[in-house]
Amino acid sequence: MITFQEVTLTDKNMAELIRLSQDWEAEKSCYGYRANERDDIDGNRIFTAEENGEIIGYLFGHSFKSENMRSIMPEGSDCFEVEELYVIPSRRSTGIGRRLFDFASNTVRSDAEFMVLSTATKNWQAIFHFYLDELGMEFWSARLFKRINTQTDRNNEHIREEKHAKS
Repeated sequence: MITFQEVTLTDKNMAELIRLSQDWEAEKSCYGYRANERDDIDGNRIFTAEENGEIIGYLFGHSFKSENMRSIMPEGSDCFEVEELYVIPSRRSTGIGRRLFDFASNTVRSDAEFMVLSTATKNWQAIFHFYLDELGMEFWSARLFKRINTQTDRNNEHIREEKHAKS
């Protein structure tokens, strides 16, 4: 049986959250993700999915009042920002992430009107399906990138220029 709960931060669950974030970092599934340290977790509300006494998923975040988000909500709206939502790989696509998100959003509902988050996943199709289709979130903005100049590109260009000059 899986239990969902908001937990008080103890040394034991802090160590487990850090270990799980190290596993997440090792997956290399998110751009720029690094494992958490105590300071990254301290001060957040923490929600867990546990099975047989082991954390198999977590969500943590914090409350804030919106600023400069007028295109989607009134200025000063009460929000809860999800900093991280993680489910161990063997339990993904089983509904645990959705249930964990639902549990957290129902718990913070009296303090927040909106749940917000950002993601840096490399598998954007899956994450959009999860957040938009399964959780009913709305899309607000995107930040995209394309590498247009690398050292390799510069070296290859230099070689092409040398070959062209010799011919």
